[in-house]
Order: sequence, then structure tokens, then C-alpha cells
Amino acid sequence: MRRALACACVAGLAASASAAAALPRAGVLVAGSSLAGVRLGEPAAQVRAALGGAYGVCRGCTRPTWYFTYRPFAQPGLGVELTGGRVSAVYTLWQPTGWHGPKGVVLGASEDSVNARLGPLLPIACAGYAALVHDAAGTRTAYYVLDGRLWGFGLVRAQANPCR
Repeated sequence: MRRALACACVAGLAASASAAAALPRAGVLVAGSSLAGVRLGEPAAQVRAALGGAYGVCRGCTRPTWYFTYRPFAQPGLGVELTGGRVSAVYTLWQPTGWHGPKGVVLGASEDSVNARLGPLLPIACAGYAALVHDAAGTRTAYYVLDGRLWGFGLVRAQANPCR
């Protein structure tokens, strides 16, 4: 009986730990620091511990890239690029509902609102969209704009191309 109870407790703890490891419902961008809790330079194992092991792998990407989404094959979520087993870029996929950044910036906000709240940002033209960027402390924070609206967030190394 004690053994069965112990096994049930261990199984329950394992289930709750894996349930806790998931993509957040409302991800947060901390400019220059993290996106949905993922930081540049973080080991791949730490990303899996935080977001879980249910991710897709990009087949056509130049670097190993994991896609964490709310449902398999759904578009909104988080992309994590790895170089040498560590995070080299992290960015939103599509426009996840409820995600927000510094100073009250929310996905869907106008480009003018983003610039007004965050100060002047450097625009970089990407294929079909723009990245408004700010470099600080070795990190480039990107605010992706499509048709005049904030579509996503990203973090890459300072001076790196934010286009994905």
C-alpha cells in the first residue's frame, strides 16, 4: 500500500511538473532580456524545462529552430533558434493573443503607438514586414510590424538581423 501511494505521489508530481512546462497564455516581452521567459544564451535543456517537450522542428531553417504553439500545427506561438545548443534568437510566431511588452505595448497596437510609448526605434525592412529595433546590453529587441500594426516581438544579439 505504501509503495502504491509513493508511486502515485511521484506520478502526480511528474504530471504537475510537465503540465507547468508550457507556453504561457499571455507571453511577456522584457526588452533586452526575455520573451515568454526565454533568454538569449539559455541552454536548450532550460527551454525544454520551461516550455515543455511538445514542439515542432523547422525543417527548412539554417539553424535548429523549435516552434512552441498552443496546439499542434497551429500558428500562434514562439520560435526559438539555437546555436551551439543555446538560444540565439527568440520570437513570436504570428500574433499570439494577449501577449504584451514594455510600457503597455500590446500586439495589435499601431506602429505610431509603439514609437510613442517606446521612443524612436530603428526601422529595418524585412520581406513583407518591418522590424522596429532597439539595441542595448548586447541584445536587439525587435517589434515586428505588418500593415502598420504590431504583429510580434523578438530578441536577437545586438546588431544581428532581426528578420526571420
